[in-house]
Amino acid sequence: MQDKTHLVDDITGHRRMRRNRKADWTRRLVQENRLTVDDLIWPIFIVPGSGIIDPIPAMPGVNRMSIDKAVEAAREAAGFGIPALATFPNIEMELRDETGSNSLEANNLINQATAAIKKAVPNIGVITDVALDPFTSHGHDGILRDGEIVNDETVDQVARAAVMQADAGADIIAPSEMMDGRIGAIRMALDAAGHQSVGIMSYATKFASAFYGPYREAISTGGLLKGDKKTYYIDPANGTEAIRDAALDVEEGADMLMVKPGLPYLDICWRMKEAFGLPTFAYQVSGEYTQIKAAAMNGWIDGERAMLETLLSFKRAGCDGILTYFAIEVAKILAKR
Repeated sequence: MQDKTHLVDDITGHRRMRRNRKADWTRRLVQENRLTVDDLIWPIFIVPGSGIIDPIPAMPGVNRMSIDKAVEAAREAAGFGIPALATFPNIEMELRDETGSNSLEANNLINQATAAIKKAVPNIGVITDVALDPFTSHGHDGILRDGEIVNDETVDQVARAAVMQADAGADIIAPSEMMDGRIGAIRMALDAAGHQSVGIMSYATKFASAFYGPYREAISTGGLLKGDKKTYYIDPANGTEAIRDAALDVEEGADMLMVKPGLPYLDICWRMKEAFGLPTFAYQVSGEYTQIKAAAMNGWIDGERAMLETLLSFKRAGCDGILTYFAIEVAKILAKR
């Protein structure tokens, strides 16, 4: 028999990587990571009133919604199998003050939304945030005293707000304000109120990022913000500090961990999953979303492929799920496959 060995066979030791790529069926057999609807959490923005669907200019395809429209959105999400929503309020300016006191109103906008969604669509999860930035007149995540975001007073307040959110039906509390000790304080407050089944998804590593701008427009805090958030968010240069911060949240009782933003911090996703083994999530934040949308709208990239590729990268980095404004769009695509 004629020897058909090629130079490439000798070079590679008869190991050819392209064998497993030669056909669609082989590629599907060896695919290491898959994106499914079970990986998606859909962040939505709530406004007062009724019948409102208000497009957000900086986030094409994303709307602020009144509670009745949010309930309709929750029904749609549940119909596609999306496991959970993350809700963020845009309250009236006259209700915002230095301490974010409206966060402690049992019947505030976020709690009304939770109660309405859980009543109408009980099989979808509702994840709520206790950071004070939607409630403060200065746009910071905590209480501002003499030019400083005070840690301990803010922790006291967010722990009380967490109980009220759980009372309203929140399934998971996701504290994003990055105060020291907040996870332990919230866990103790929830347990003392009989909410042992309410989980905590810690924003374990939230970075002082340039990618939050469109979100701040969505909740109307961008024009309010005095200074920056570098005294409580993590420096983008610091990976080891981020893991130490996450470790404290694990010790304090976090059930799940989150990395925010997502794409610029895939290394942190991987390190956090490897270090702690807890369910790990990434938040594909507004700036990440808008970059893809804007480039696609200008015809510079294939928006659908870029969207799916970036979401798959989170899975490859060890994430169990992704908070993404693409959730409904992706769910519709996946439903057709």
